[in-house]
Amino acid sequence: MTKLKLGPLEDDKPVKVTIELPAAVFRDLKSYAEILTRSGGTTTLTEPAKLIAPMIERFMATDRAFAKARRNAAQAAPGAARSG
Repeated sequence: MTKLKLGPLEDDKPVKVTIELPAAVFRDLKSYAEILTRSGGTTTLTEPAKLIAPMIERFMATDRAFAKARRNAAQAAPGAARSG
């Protein structure tokens, strides 16, 4: 079985965002969705657009420089409201 970085997708209240992707990126998203569907043992094809948010979330969660900058910003502004 293929070990993908994304697992099953959470069902969360979405915020609508419109983006444009290069055709090659969209083709890759479609391929990823097909492989994710096969790996998960489900017969319902995952929509490629549903992969974008988890991929961005995963990217930000594993970006050490982003995490460090976020911590530094939080320390520089004590008492500021935190989101997420």
